[in-house]
Parts: sequence; C-alpha cells; structure tokens
Amino acid sequence: MDAAQPERVSSAVIIGASGGIGRALTEDIIARGRHDVVHALSRSGISIAGAESDHIDIEDENSIAAAAKRIGKAETIIVATGLLHADDYGPEKNRRALNHDDLMRAFAANAVGPALVAKHFLPLLPKDARGVFAALSARVGSISDNRLGGWYGYRASKAALNQLIRTLAIELARQKQDAVCVALHPGTVDTGLSKPFQSNVADGKLFTPRYAAGKLLSVLDGLTAADTGKIFAWDGQEIAP
Repeated sequence: MDAAQPERVSSAVIIGASGGIGRALTEDIIARGRHDVVHALSRSGISIAGAESDHIDIEDENSIAAAAKRIGKAETIIVATGLLHADDYGPEKNRRALNHDDLMRAFAANAVGPALVAKHFLPLLPKDARGVFAALSARVGSISDNRLGGWYGYRASKAALNQLIRTLAIELARQKQDAVCVALHPGTVDTGLSKPFQSNVADGKLFTPRYAAGKLLSVLDGLTAADTGKIFAWDGQEIAP
C-alpha cells in the first residue's frame, strides 16, 4: 500500500503587517479562515492574534531571504509596504524639490524592496495549484493617468513597481501557469501614509483600513491567471499602466 501523502498546509504571508492596511489584511485573512497559517511580517515584528509574527526588512535582502527560507511555502503573498513621506521626507511639489537621496529612498522602499521580496518569495508559491503574489501600488503610478504632475519620487517608484510586477508575471507564468501576480491600488485609506493629504479627499472616498482590506481581498478572489501582470483598483477596475 502506498504511503499516505502528507496533507498540504495552506499559508498566507503579509509583508508590512504593522501598517494600517497590512494589519487589516492580516486580520481579515485570519477571520476568513481559508489558510492554516498566516504569517505577519514587518520590520517591528508586531504581534497579531492568530498570526505567526516575524521580522523582515524589505530594504535588506539578507533579511528577505532569511524570512522566505523560514516560511518555506505559501499560497498567498501580499506586500503591503510603501513610503510617501517621513519626518524628513515628503512628496515633491515641483522639480526644484528633486534630489538624489530622496529619489533613491522612494525607489528603495516602493520598487526595489518589493522586487527583492518577489525574488525570494515567488518560489514559495505552489507549482500545481493557484498561488497569488500581490503588491500594493497606487493609481498615481499610472503614467497614462498622470494629469496633475508633482510627487515625482512616489509616482515614478510606483510606476517602476507596476513594470516590475508585469515583468515578474511574465516569467512566473512560464514556471507556474496557475499563478497570479498583480499590483493593487487600495484607494485613499485612513492611515499614517495618507494623513497629511486627507483634506483633499472627496467625501466618501477616504476608506477605513478594514474596508480597503476587504475590497482588496475580494478583488484577489476573483482573479485568474489571465489577469496576471495587471494593476487593479480596490473596486476591481483595471488601471492602465
């Protein structure tokens, strides 16, 4: 008699779980109960009830590689990180505000970090079943939708992320034909990232993290391999590159 095959343990990974959207995604995935294990990764290693918390620094490739090795396998991987402003950094209003260090900082956080996560975490997706890799992007990363200008570093780094997702999806499809690799726009969410800019948000368009997380997970639920490489908004609408 053949030995019984070991039961597959389903796991989800949220990178950036200490952020507003990342935490909400983690809690929603736990509540849905579709995964046996939910890994909550962040620089702080924040503890979330029902999740296995761990440390990751997406600007340190050794940290990324070590985290991927510890986890081993995953069916759902979401990168919920991003940088728009900090105490000593903010989006540029015009070209005079451009400087090398701030541009590099934006690209490191918004494009290079998620790309290195993909390098080490995409191999964790199953070969013979549906797997999902998603990274939070932004509508302002759409080149064709740019009508206001400004925010050079954030726009350009998110546009770079969108291109990276597209390129990763093409390669991934050759290896795992049921995989989905996409970028997601969560809308404007009431978190620290958007806080300084919320006065310009139209009524009804400032979402709670819980609402945004639920919408994003519903979008992911409806995607197939035919959608890989695309950018989707919280309402399921595809965003042009």
